[in-house]
Amino acid sequence: MKGLETSAVSEKAKKASYGIVFTSWNADIVQELLLEAKKELINQGVNENNIVIKEVPGAFELPLAAKVVAEANNVSCVISIGAIIKGDTPHFDFISQACLDGLQNIAIETGIPMICGVLTTNNIEQAKERSDSNRMNKGKEFALSAMNMVDALG
Repeated sequence: MKGLETSAVSEKAKKASYGIVFTSWNADIVQELLLEAKKELINQGVNENNIVIKEVPGAFELPLAAKVVAEANNVSCVISIGAIIKGDTPHFDFISQACLDGLQNIAIETGIPMICGVLTTNNIEQAKERSDSNRMNKGKEFALSAMNMVDALG
C-alpha cells in the first residue's frame, strides 16, 4: 500500500513550529520513526530550532504530552510517535483506543492538529517493516501530514 506522497509545501508550513512527542517503549522502532519525521521536516525547509521534541514513557502518556507541548511551545502541529504491538491480552486494544481518542479530543479542544504517528501492529515484524528507512518508514508521512495540516488550517 502506498502512503502520502511528497507535495509542494507552502512557505507557511516551512516557517511553522512543530512538536514531536515520542515514546520510550519499543525504542528501536520509535527512534527510527522519530529520526525520519524530523529529517523530513528539515528536508522540507523547517528550521531545526522550530522543532520541539519530548519523550514520554508510553503511548498512554502521548495525549497529555502532546497537549502540553502544543500549549507551552505555541506550535502549529504536534506529531505523536509510538508503537503499540498486539500481545495476548486486551491491553493493546485499551491503550490504542485511549491514545487515539486522547489525541483526537486534544485536537478538537485546542484547535491544534495532532498527527497520530502511533503504529498499531499485530506483531513486531509489521512494526519493524513500517519503521525501516530502507522500506516503508512512516516517519516521513507523519511529517508531511503535519505540514499539510498546517496548510489546510491556515
